Amino acid sequence: MADQAETQINKYIDHTLLRADATARDIEKLCKEAVVNELFAVCISGCWVQNAWNHLGESNVSIATVIGFPSGATDSDAKRYETEVAIDNGAHEIDLMMNIGKFLDGDHQAISREIRDVIDSADDRRVKLIIETGYFNDEQIATACKIAVQAEAHFVKTSSGFGPGGATIEHVKLMRETVGQFCGVKASGGIRDAETARAMIAAGATRIGTSSGASIASSQS
Repeated sequence: MADQAETQINKYIDHTLLRADATARDIEKLCKEAVVNELFAVCISGCWVQNAWNHLGESNVSIATVIGFPSGATDSDAKRYETEVAIDNGAHEIDLMMNIGKFLDGDHQAISREIRDVIDSADDRRVKLIIETGYFNDEQIATACKIAVQAEAHFVKTSSGFGPGGATIEHVKLMRETVGQFCGVKASGGIRDAETARAMIAAGATRIGTSSGASIASSQS
């Protein structure tokens, strides 16, 4: 996997722009960079999905968007509706923020049910569960990964980029060991160079979320 990453690292990258002050011009630039560098996807806020579709509709770059972002504390019905709107507007992938408070309360059934509801609303598109690992110890991270697998999420994801800490090699290894081959692992948060991205992939990540996608990919050409 690591050898493949060195030659095709661009194909692992979700080129990300989730800042509150992002503008239409910023989204256009992000999409152009993704196309030029042949990145896997852009990851953007829901209000920009249709805008991104207008720039990427004829390309091979996928559109991912975030749901319940960045706290995960929105109501499950709102998350379902947000997902449906995103799919209608052209999203190919959904990055779902886990409800951290309910997880800490031990309401694992609510977490599982919410994942399933969003998967149903996503209409066969990939759903990634953002665990926000910086809040949790290893045992809790493993438990969240097991819930995601049981609920048939397609990916587990380390971080939103807005919580405490970001992706670490140790957490990516733990997540990969826990989910096995049942789902992908997305390392996200603080990945700014190709060396770090390769290390995450070697640890078991199958996707990299980064706002530095263009510079990482261009450094490999």
